[in-house]
Amino acid sequence: MKQRSGAGGTGELIDMGSDDAGRARRFLRRRKPTRPTPEDVTIVEESKTRRAVAAAAIGNTMEWFDFGVFSYIAVVISQVFFPQSSPTAQLLSTFATFAVAFLVRPLGGFFFGPLGDRIGRRKVLAVTMLLMAAGTVAIGLIPSYASIGIAAPILLLVARLVQGFSTGGEYGGATTFVSEFAPDRRRGFMASWLEFGTLTGYASGALVVTLLTVLLPEQELLAWGWRIPFLIGGPLGLVGLYLRFRLEETPAYAQAPAGDAEQRGTASEHRSSYSEIFGTYWRPLLICVGLVLVFNVTNYMLTAYMPTYLTAAVGFSHANALVLVLVAMVLVMGLVVVLGRFSDRIGRVPVVATGCVALVVVALPAFWLINLGNWVAVLAGILLLGLVLVCFSSTLPSTVPALFPTSVRYGGVSIGFNISVALFGGTTPLLSEWLVDVTGNALSPAFLLVAAGILGGITVLFTRESAQRALPGSSPTAAGPAEARKTARDQRRGNYP
Repeated sequence: MKQRSGAGGTGELIDMGSDDAGRARRFLRRRKPTRPTPEDVTIVEESKTRRAVAAAAIGNTMEWFDFGVFSYIAVVISQVFFPQSSPTAQLLSTFATFAVAFLVRPLGGFFFGPLGDRIGRRKVLAVTMLLMAAGTVAIGLIPSYASIGIAAPILLLVARLVQGFSTGGEYGGATTFVSEFAPDRRRGFMASWLEFGTLTGYASGALVVTLLTVLLPEQELLAWGWRIPFLIGGPLGLVGLYLRFRLEETPAYAQAPAGDAEQRGTASEHRSSYSEIFGTYWRPLLICVGLVLVFNVTNYMLTAYMPTYLTAAVGFSHANALVLVLVAMVLVMGLVVVLGRFSDRIGRVPVVATGCVALVVVALPAFWLINLGNWVAVLAGILLLGLVLVCFSSTLPSTVPALFPTSVRYGGVSIGFNISVALFGGTTPLLSEWLVDVTGNALSPAFLLVAAGILGGITVLFTRESAQRALPGSSPTAAGPAEARKTARDQRRGNYP
């Protein structure tokens, strides 16, 4: 047998007998691996992590600002962009235009996700930010149906398609970007700010529309006032674009092997990323879909369906229904980052599992409280569901990226997240309304939540704990030298997987 000698650095080929070869193999098996040192830990400056969180979160804020605006001003939009044949037909057309964005989100995920793994997270997130801002501002500039006829709703549809397509690459990229920048011991806290941005955007959009509705006469609101919230998206998008261009690439992506970097731009690599995600990583992909399912069914039940439910089933005025949901969201908003920090200590899996169990237990009581019709009971019921939602929104932005290695992380998260949102999140209001209509039972939407909680709980059983661990395919990350020394020490003791 011949073996390459490395002891003397000559690289010669030496003839070895079978006995010598056996001794060499036994020596190699007994040899201890290199002891981890602080130099093996990537240190990310806290200022860079904060900038990364701010730049990523502003995209979520903008997306949900638009969501809040569109939801709260839907009645006005229907009158501006659709013919005056029937108020019901106008509103249905508006909601159909709103919903079409969900249909193209998976296409955006399929396009931008693998692209982010090929050319870098920062570049793709800059593109999605630009497209989101362009789509939002475009809605504010489109002439009314009275001015240009059928072209108005067509242009509105095109703008919504642009928004939906770009959003398909936004959330997966934002969670990947923050998770790869955050220190391992603080990833839950840092990533939870993304969902804080979500609730901030939703509440801000709803508040702007509410103020315009109160301050402007109806004719002025119809004539020009409705455009203001959408035009705000322009400056907000420019701020986000500026923040994202100032960022460096994430440490995990920058440390990828040079050979991988050379292959990222090739068409074969682009095709192989899909086969890798659906072939090699189909289990993490299914886990991602299951976790996002329970998260988004709860989320869209509260943000998209609850105002309609309070109006149609409980008898509240539309304005009061919107205010109650808005108040509940504001009250639970601060708990997102608190529970995100807590998940860094006790783990993501226990928090998500608690949310799934709580959803199964409290869904029916919450809807029972809501159906009492008393505003105190209604607010209590919405708050119960809001507290369950926090269990998911505080942890999943850091849990889902940890399912995939660096080479397919952006693509895996984007594809899994958007498939789940399109199939389950976007259809939640429709399924809920269908259940109420078919069963005649006002509590029936609660059973949809129970089913989501059960499916989410089953998924959690297959979810690997990721708190205080390095991301798959990445070196450990710390916030400073002291934390790097502690991480290396814990690795040597076997306490840091």
